[in-house]
Amino acid sequence: MKSYLNVPATAAGLALALSCAVADASAPAMPAPVSLSSAPAPSGIAWRHAVSDADVDAAFALARQGHKPLFLYWGAKWCPPCNHVKATLFNRMEFIERSRAFVPVYIDGDSSGAQKLGARFKVVGYPTMVLFSPEGREITRLPGEVNAAQYTQVLTLGMNAQRPAKAVLADAMRGGAGLTPNDWKLLAFYAWDTDEQQLVTKAQLPAVLKTLAAACPADQGQTSARLMLQAAAAIGADGKSRPVVDPAWRERVLRLLGDANAARSQMDLLTSNAAEIVRALSAAKTPERERLLQSFDAAMRRLQADAGLSRADRLGALQAHVDLAKLTLAPGAKGVPASLQAELREQSARMDREITDGYERQAVITEVAYLLDEAGLSEDSDALLKSNLAKSHSPYYLMSELAAIARRRGDATAALEWSRQAFERAEGPATRLQWGASYVNALVDLSPRDEARIESTVHTLLDEAAVQPNAFYERNARSLQRVGSKLVAWNQGGAHAGAMARLRARRGGGCRALPADEAQQRGVCDRVFSAASSSQGPRS
Repeated sequence: MKSYLNVPATAAGLALALSCAVADASAPAMPAPVSLSSAPAPSGIAWRHAVSDADVDAAFALARQGHKPLFLYWGAKWCPPCNHVKATLFNRMEFIERSRAFVPVYIDGDSSGAQKLGARFKVVGYPTMVLFSPEGREITRLPGEVNAAQYTQVLTLGMNAQRPAKAVLADAMRGGAGLTPNDWKLLAFYAWDTDEQQLVTKAQLPAVLKTLAAACPADQGQTSARLMLQAAAAIGADGKSRPVVDPAWRERVLRLLGDANAARSQMDLLTSNAAEIVRALSAAKTPERERLLQSFDAAMRRLQADAGLSRADRLGALQAHVDLAKLTLAPGAKGVPASLQAELREQSARMDREITDGYERQAVITEVAYLLDEAGLSEDSDALLKSNLAKSHSPYYLMSELAAIARRRGDATAALEWSRQAFERAEGPATRLQWGASYVNALVDLSPRDEARIESTVHTLLDEAAVQPNAFYERNARSLQRVGSKLVAWNQGGAHAGAMARLRARRGGGCRALPADEAQQRGVCDRVFSAASSSQGPRS
C-alpha cells in the first residue's frame, strides 16, 4: 500500500470534493459518532510519543545511552496504510519483542509539533518509518508494504547495517565493488516511495533503480529480482522513461511469477505495481504482453487463495487484477469484466462481514470501496462506505470517499453535503487544514458563485491556523498553499476582489502574530493568497 500524502484519498489518490458549511436539507444524514470504547486498543510497543524537538532529542539521548537504534514511525489515525501496519505488524508479538532492542518513537501527524518535526526529518507521506543509528544518523527508510514476517527481517537488517543506505547507494552506483549481500539487500528493501529525495530525486529514480538492477549480482536471487521489479515499476509509472527492451528482464519476471514461493516473497511489489511492470516490459496487443498478463493472473490467483496472508494482502492481489483488466481496455472505456465485478462484490460482502478489528476495517474497507468504484461499481462502493460510517474510528475519511464518488457521477449536491460532513467531523489540526483545503477546492469548483460561503470557510481555516504553533510547516503549509492557489484562480480578473482583500487582511494579522524567530513560517504565510502560491501547488 502506498504512503498517503497531502490529500485525503484512497491508495490510488482519489480526488476529493470537500464542501459547504451549511447543510442541504435533502442531503444524507450524518451518522451518530462511534463510541470511544470501540476505538482500536493501543499496541504493546513502548512508544515514546514525540510532539516537539525536545521530545525527539530526549529519545535520541536515550538511544545513545542504551546503544540502541531509534525507530521513528510517522502516521495518522485516519490513514488506511497506517491502520494496516497496526493491524498486521505492530500487534505481532515478534515485532513487540524486537522493539525492546530499539527506541520506538511515534509522531502523530496531528500532534501540535508534528509538522515541524516532519520538516526536520523530511517525512511527508503516511506511514513513514525511519531507522537511525544510536548516534542519530539515518540508516534507512523501511517499506510498510512487505508482509509482517518479512518486515521484521528487514528491520533487523537495518539495525545491523554498518553504513547508511546513502553511502551504500553511492558505492553501488560506482559499480558495487566490495558491497556485501546485506548491502544490496538494504537497497532492495529501501522505501523509495517515502525517500523524499534524501537519496535521489523523483526524476532520477527510474534510471537509478535500473542501474542498481543491472549492477546487483544475479546470484543474489531475491535481492536482484526485487531491484529489477522496482526498476520496471518505476519505468512503467514514468511516462518519460523508455520501456525496458531487454527480453531477459521479461523472462525473469515470467519465471518469478511461475514460482509460487518467489512470487510470494515479492508480493508487495507484484500486487502494487502489476500494471506498471507489464507496461514497462511489453507493448500493447503483443504476444509478450499476453504472456505477462496470463502469468500475472495465475500468480495473483495463488496469492488470493493463500490463507497465510492478511486480508489486505489478499486484497492487493485482487487490486492487481483490476489494474491489469483496466490496462487492456480501449481508450476511454470504463469498468472491468462482469466476472471480476462479481468477484469484487463477493469479496466486499465477505470482508465487511468477517472483519472485527477496527484498524483492519479502516485499512481494508476503504480499499475495497476504491476497487469497487474503479471496477465500475460505484453504487456498491457508495453503499459499502455508508454502511461502515458508524463502524469507523475515522468516518470523515469515508465521507471524503463518498464525496469523491458523488462528484464523479455528477451529483454536486451529494458531493457538497458529504464534503461538508467530512470537514465538520475531521479531527486533529493538520487533518482539519488538509480536509479544509479540499473543502475549499470543492466550493470553488462546484459552487463558485457562493462567495459568502467560500469566504466564511476560508475564515474558519485561517482562524484554526492562527492558534496552531506550527501552522506553516510541511503538510499544514501545503494545505494552506492549496487554498491560496485555488483562490488566486477563483479571483481571476478581480471577480472576487473584495473577498480576497478581506481574506488577505485576515491572513496578514495571523502572519504578524507568528513568533519573530519563525522566519520560515512567516515566509510561507506571506505567500498564501499571492500569485506566487499558485506555482507551488500541493504535493499529492
